[in-house]
Amino acid sequence: MTISVDERAELKAAVRGLLHERCTEADVRRVIGTDDGFDRELWEMLAEQGVTGVLVDSDCGGIGLSALEVEAIAEEIGAALLPSPWLSSAVLTVALIRAAGSREDKRRLLPGLADGTSIGTVAITGARGTWTPKDVGVQASPTETLSGSAHYVTWGQLADVILIVADTAEGPGVFEVAPSAQGFTRSAATVFDPTVRLSTFTFDDTPARRLGNAGWEAVQDALDSAVIALAGEQVGGSRRIFDITVEYLQTRVQFGRAIGSFQALKHMAADLLLENESAMSAAHHAAAMNASRHEQADEALALAGFVCAETYESTAMHAIQMHGGIGFTWEHPAHLFLRRARTGMQLFGAPALYRERYLVSKGA
Repeated sequence: MTISVDERAELKAAVRGLLHERCTEADVRRVIGTDDGFDRELWEMLAEQGVTGVLVDSDCGGIGLSALEVEAIAEEIGAALLPSPWLSSAVLTVALIRAAGSREDKRRLLPGLADGTSIGTVAITGARGTWTPKDVGVQASPTETLSGSAHYVTWGQLADVILIVADTAEGPGVFEVAPSAQGFTRSAATVFDPTVRLSTFTFDDTPARRLGNAGWEAVQDALDSAVIALAGEQVGGSRRIFDITVEYLQTRVQFGRAIGSFQALKHMAADLLLENESAMSAAHHAAAMNASRHEQADEALALAGFVCAETYESTAMHAIQMHGGIGFTWEHPAHLFLRRARTGMQLFGAPALYRERYLVSKGA
């Protein structure tokens, strides 16, 4: 479904309003200390807004929007540092079911993901975390049992819709595993960023069910949707910590002057503003090209894949430096943004992967 620019802005504003009320810095700090790692009541409220069903077609209980709306929502999620399985469940899992699943698979799995009663995840990459076909660490037998391991599985401990990318004799395929399946073990990984939970999955002759006959092309399609959402989170988070820093520069007084009047800090802030505006343009362009299935969609996505990640990390690092000693303390939010930025640098592929993909798309 296509909506107007004004309707998209209204959706974004509604998400922003809810997160402003229910996902403050204090809320984030409280939630990341819980076993689940996210606020289920807030999750239900987001589901009521249609956020969890943004990519699910209306006949399966969703609102069936495009990458443009996914990116817009993601900006607000990133700015609020929302700890939630939204990217894993509402984007990556839904996109893979849409790309690989049969009509019956979609009718069976998508309604629960759309209304937030189910949480989905996809196990794709091996221990190296390259997010490429060569790094798939799970093998499927002819009888559809799985062996091996998958790493960096987003929100894997909580998921009840579990999809696995496994190697078959014909190449990678997509399989569904029941949470209670024999031989299936999931272990929580130690994470640098407590707002993004990761797991390691291991399989020992675990029974599975293949979704359709799609191969890596369906996985790549889902990954592309996730990268656009991640880029939105990155530009939203980057702009938020930049704004926090500018406000600090304007109010912190040293030697009788606001430190923002010092030339070195003004130049640093100006450079960061330019980087942030460029990254936001890259994210918006990637979403627009993907939504329209434009021939330059791959090029635009690859550009956003490394520009947005690198801008977020750079902005968060500079924000800590510009805050001085207070920026290094646990009490200041700057380190929370840096942790989210560092996680995003590797999730779904490092910047080097997308820089190479961009050059290939340009014919270089």
